[in-house]
Amino acid sequence: MLIPSLSKEVYRSKEYLKVNIQVMAKLRITQIKSSIGSTKRQKATLEALGLRKLHQTVEHEATPQIIGMANKMRHLIKIEEL
Repeated sequence: MLIPSLSKEVYRSKEYLKVNIQVMAKLRITQIKSSIGSTKRQKATLEALGLRKLHQTVEHEATPQIIGMANKMRHLIKIEEL
């Protein structure tokens, strides 16, 4: 989620951290399919996202880690940007 117009020095500064916090979007993630038959790793990823039941919804900041986990599990979840 790097902003292309900023230099590397700005990314390392405290100013970028303030800007980045304001720019972050939120994601609403809903589990729409069962994890039965999924691998242990996929089940662990669902747990890490906070999803334990079918049709449960959680909200997370759109960090690269959360986006990566959501993309790996997109066959079991629905992702909405807020």
